[in-house]
Order: sequence, then C-alpha cells, then structure tokens
Amino acid sequence: MSETTYRVYALKYAERDARRPEHFVGGDPHDVAMPMDYFVWAVVPEGEGEPWIIDTGFSARDAEQRNRRIVRPVDEALRFIGIDSASTSNVVLTHLHYDHLGGWEHFPNARFHVQDSEMAYATGRDMTRPEVSHAYTARHVSELVLEVFGGRVEFHDGDDELASGLSVHLVGGHTKGMQIVRVRTSIGWIVLASDASHYYENMEAGRLFPILEDADAMEAGWLRARELADHPDWVVPGHDPLVFDRYPAPSDDLDGWVARLDVEPAPH
Repeated sequence: MSETTYRVYALKYAERDARRPEHFVGGDPHDVAMPMDYFVWAVVPEGEGEPWIIDTGFSARDAEQRNRRIVRPVDEALRFIGIDSASTSNVVLTHLHYDHLGGWEHFPNARFHVQDSEMAYATGRDMTRPEVSHAYTARHVSELVLEVFGGRVEFHDGDDELASGLSVHLVGGHTKGMQIVRVRTSIGWIVLASDASHYYENMEAGRLFPILEDADAMEAGWLRARELADHPDWVVPGHDPLVFDRYPAPSDDLDGWVARLDVEPAPH
C-alpha cells in the first residue's frame, strides 16, 4: 500500500511588532524591526481522510493581555481552506506555550497529542521559575489537565507515527517536550519545526532563540529536523514572515496569510 501524502498549509492568525535583538541569545547589533507572525498548520490528506491541525493559536483574551494582534481567528482561517475546527478530530500540540495551546476551545471534539515530557514540564517545578513560566498560561494548562481526565489527550513518549505519512519527533530545546512534525507530501518529506526554530535565521545561522530550556538540545533539534526532511530547505520555522516569500498562497485571495508548504520553496 502506498503511503499517504498530504497538502500542508501555514495559516497566519496573529502578528506582533518586534525587533532583531529580541530573537537571538546575546541580542543583535542591528536594532531594527523583525516582526513575528503566528501560525497554525493544517495537514490535509490527498484523497480520503480527515485533516490534522498542528497547534491551536491563542484567543482574543491572550492577545489583549500580551499585546498581540489577531488578524484572523483560527476557526475562521481554517474555514477558508475548507476545514471546520469544531469537527476536527486530531490536534498536535507541538508544546504548551500560550500561542500554541490557547485556542484549544476552537476544537471541542478533537483529541490533543502532546509529549509526556511537555505535560510534566508545564505542570511541574519548572513553572515556579518566572523566566520559564511566563510563556505559559496557567489557565490553558489547567484546562488541558481537565481534558486528560475527560479522555481527550493522547500522550507520546518520544518519536511516534500518528498516521501513514505523519509523525512527531521529540527534540526539546525550546521547551522540555518540544516536538516537531514530519509530513509526507507530493515532493517528499517536509518538517514543520514550530518553535524548534522560530525564524529561518535561528537554524540557518545557528543563532539560539532566547526562550530555551536546553541550548544543546535546540541546536541538535535543528540538525534532526534537517535529517528528517528530504531537503534542508524543506524545514519550515514557526514564526517567520519569510514563509510567505518562500512559499506561494493557494490562491490570490489568500496571499499574505495562507501559504502552501507541500511545494518546493522559492530559492533564497
């Protein structure tokens, strides 16, 4: 039986103004604008089968509290590519920071896939450290714990196959349970790095992002992502506006906020 292939979309739901020194350990001598985009990803099988959603985004409440701008709510964004979030069966949580977990209510019928080590990290002693806990929202994490008791959370201990042509891989680094997603497409294997690399420059220039649990693991995660992809350029970062320079929109009306990732990116 041939392996399932998928169409893959990056959907921008929010943004914020930021500057280069905020994105690299040790800062950056060029104190100029370097905006941050916020994405969720949709992995849609070619032919029959249900879509998988990667991460949930955040809510209007999170945006107000953290001074972020929602450009299009996640559920609305998904409808533009034909996906009803309320009917979605599976959501992969790459990690439990507010911008990856905070929109979980858009998915009332989904099972959430998370690493054992991420749940332990987000509910354990590390959250007593403000420099770690500030990127988590206690309300989101506690709601997810309730869903564990409701039978809606599926745990993974390291690398795991989710479905034909779709797998998760534990890399750590940014958080203790950071996982990346490998997807088989018509061009070959691509990797959704999420926050294993916020920007292309983090992994391509070897520059660490400041929110990190383990620097060595973050660097090893970049190498692992490249190994899992069929080409080093087919590793997609989690927050980089350059995604829209390298990948096309599915249609003109989606230009600038939806990118099709199952095609070869433009040379750079």
